[in-house]
Amino acid sequence: MKNLAYYNGKIQPISELKIPITDRAVYFGDGLYDVVHAVNQRIFALNEHIDRFYDSCKLLNISLDIKKDELKEIIKQLIEKENSTHQKIYWQVSRGSALRDHAFPDDSKPNLLIMITNDAMKNMNKIKYNLILVEDTRFFHCNIKTLNLIPNVIASEKAKQSGCQEAVLHRGEYVTECAHSNIAILKDGVLKTAPLNNLILPGITRAHLIDICKKLNIPVVEKAFTIDELKDCDEAIVCASGSLFMGVDTLDGEKIGGKNSTLLKKLQKTYEQKIIDECGKSLLE
Repeated sequence: MKNLAYYNGKIQPISELKIPITDRAVYFGDGLYDVVHAVNQRIFALNEHIDRFYDSCKLLNISLDIKKDELKEIIKQLIEKENSTHQKIYWQVSRGSALRDHAFPDDSKPNLLIMITNDAMKNMNKIKYNLILVEDTRFFHCNIKTLNLIPNVIASEKAKQSGCQEAVLHRGEYVTECAHSNIAILKDGVLKTAPLNNLILPGITRAHLIDICKKLNIPVVEKAFTIDELKDCDEAIVCASGSLFMGVDTLDGEKIGGKNSTLLKKLQKTYEQKIIDECGKSLLE
């Protein structure tokens, strides 16, 4: 069976599975999600993504009746049902189903949705991103991985219309993150990335980048950097589960980075080896 979907225990092809109109994800985007990738049915960094997912549930006061290990087992059973080398696993939970009312329903149970698709991540070794700048108009709960992504969607469409792969979000002169990624810069051998707070998502790949830098004795500064610093960087790195450590070629049509490709490639190679160690094979096509 290809491109599976799961909803509260029911399994069907994605094109056939239906959810109730009263699911609060439909009304309000009242829920959370996460995404991982697998190669040869071995999932990369699943524990870290599951931990973040449950942390977000606590922040939104969504009480899952499924334990972490149970969710992991459901995901693993689903990916075994379709024999594919590369898989993307998306899951979300909504607060539940009830007639439309902004306040939390009294007696609804959370709805769990999972989708398995045959997708490989982008190859960081073969491409570089082109970026555009977009004012960050999101709310102040960006640290929670919620379904409320309209500003991100609009920014992503602007990037697409500009022939770019990502939009760099900024509040005034300071860069926060990208529409669906974190971002960091290398300057004079130092990695700089915005600090963890309510303005950015605590990205798993961002955390891996910081950990790898520390193991390679590359200094790390978790401090907001400016647009001018981004333009003047030696290298910019877009971090995401679907693209890993992606290098950058342009920002608003102007060349940036490209001044320390040796260090960038070292980080990319080290990360790819981490994936191979965990999954037995690279996640990249």
